[in-house]
Amino acid sequence: MEAMSYDDAAVPAPTPLRALATEAVHAGREDLAAQGLHAVPLDLSTTYPSFDARAEAARIDAFAATGARPDGPPVYARLDNPTTARFETALAKLEGTESAVAFASGMAALTAVLLARASQGLRHVVAVRPLYGCSDHLLEGGLLGTEVTWTDPAGIADALRPDTGLVMVETPANPTLAETDIRAVAHACGSVPLLVDSTFATPVLQRPHEQGARIVLHSATKYLGGHGDVLGGVVACDEEFAADLRRIRFATGGVLHPMAGYLLLRGLSTLPVRVRAASATAADLARRLYVDPRIARVHYPEIGGAMVAFEVYGDPHDVIAGVRLITPAVSLGSVDTLIQHPASISHRIVAEGDRR
Repeated sequence: MEAMSYDDAAVPAPTPLRALATEAVHAGREDLAAQGLHAVPLDLSTTYPSFDARAEAARIDAFAATGARPDGPPVYARLDNPTTARFETALAKLEGTESAVAFASGMAALTAVLLARASQGLRHVVAVRPLYGCSDHLLEGGLLGTEVTWTDPAGIADALRPDTGLVMVETPANPTLAETDIRAVAHACGSVPLLVDSTFATPVLQRPHEQGARIVLHSATKYLGGHGDVLGGVVACDEEFAADLRRIRFATGGVLHPMAGYLLLRGLSTLPVRVRAASATAADLARRLYVDPRIARVHYPEIGGAMVAFEVYGDPHDVIAGVRLITPAVSLGSVDTLIQHPASISHRIVAEGDRR
């Protein structure tokens, strides 16, 4: 029997599975060393040279038909950007999905998902409250021509209709930190795609795709960026749906700026370290609040995380006005601590009865 040399091997050895912390550091950067680079390059170009107009026309036609990323050099920043593409590749690996598509904000990402389903005549959404306030408003207000049925997780199957294009849950939810059994909900959805807003959990604490969710949404502004200086959103999903999202992003213009893509990719490299450290601090704070006589109720998710919600016996506005080290501000996920009264700010846009 003749031995096969290394050069004769036709099939490369499979890439071993990597731990999340390792993937966070290396995903989207695998080609850098071969290029003689260590840090990720930042491409700020809005347009790119094109000397072969016929070939470019064919590439644009192919993108319009399939939504796949064009082969070869970039064409125009609204269509694709190399730096942003690195972030998308890395986030998809962390979530365990085929693809990811980045947007200018979390709301731009959710808007693209709803438009993609509505374009197929599937305008009905089944959703579980609570959701982030602007997500709630986008669904409830029908701004995109969608119709929403609100239900609890147990009622999802009964709420489905022939024109249901999406089931949406947020877990842990904003702002109560209520948790949803993703696997059970995914089963109840049947063939209807389940979208999980996993912003509060990040891939460090849960990977919804592994539990049956077909679409995972993040406000990348929060933990993925991690330093309060970048705005963005991202959808992790299969390549078929990603292609639809890319075409919508190109047409509507909700693109992520390359600098934001650069900062988000950099943020992913420390995401596991930051989330675990912040979660330990939050868990300690939750324990302290549980025994504080001024606190009526504490909400802290079983999976952990860096968010704590609590109710007070007195006026919550006095708590906001009385902080000294903590910053009273909306948003979350940075390296310092913020505090806000959701009914006054982040969820103010929700109808009063639902808000309460």
